[in-house]
Amino acid sequence: MAGHSKWANIQHRKKAQDARRGKLFTRLIREITVAAKTGGSDPDANPSLRTAIDKAKSQSVPKDAIERAVKRGAGELDGSEYEEIRYEGYGPGGVAFIVDCLSDNRNRTVADVRHAFSKGGGNLGQSGSVAYLFDSVGILLYPPGSDENAIIEAALEAGADDVIAADDGSIEVLTAPDQYVAVKQVMTKAGFEPEESDLTLRAQTSTELGLEDAQKVLRLVDLLETSDDVQEVYTNADIPDEAYEAEAG
Repeated sequence: MAGHSKWANIQHRKKAQDARRGKLFTRLIREITVAAKTGGSDPDANPSLRTAIDKAKSQSVPKDAIERAVKRGAGELDGSEYEEIRYEGYGPGGVAFIVDCLSDNRNRTVADVRHAFSKGGGNLGQSGSVAYLFDSVGILLYPPGSDENAIIEAALEAGADDVIAADDGSIEVLTAPDQYVAVKQVMTKAGFEPEESDLTLRAQTSTELGLEDAQKVLRLVDLLETSDDVQEVYTNADIPDEAYEAEAG
């Protein structure tokens, strides 16, 4: 995000996830199950499943839990039927929100999401109300101090779409969604394993916020993420570093 630290954002989210590790495991397992159901149980032929498994492994989800989730998604084991649901809305300061969920009870999920928006000073919107503000991309993130020139060269050779250096020295390598796995594999093989990586939604432009509104946005994100059904929360907020520092304090 222009002007502020992408790295601070990532680290904040990691700390929040670590604090709710049990719920994080639930979300990762659901993601694997749905990916296997949608695209098949072979990670080499199903990029979404490969991404979900890699995310689960990076968070130390047990191997047997991952294998059961794949089998459940492929129909080899009984389990709950999850559907993908996307909600859109606005938060404090006019910030756009997209909330991706996996749910076995749509009524429960929409009630949870609507309550979080209401409590956090936002409004649930109509489908399509903010989706046009975001692009689907693959992101490989490298920490401050990484060799920018070497990463740029390797990324372009790997087939990445763009490389962005943030003010804090962190580097984002952007890919088309269908090239994400291939680019990540090439970059890792070349010695540039990303600190964080994912298929995600990236805002086309950011909404700059003052400290008060930024803290309200972070609170709304946290409220949404307390629901087990919420997989990912995306915003176009440009959060100043001091908002993360104030929340950490």
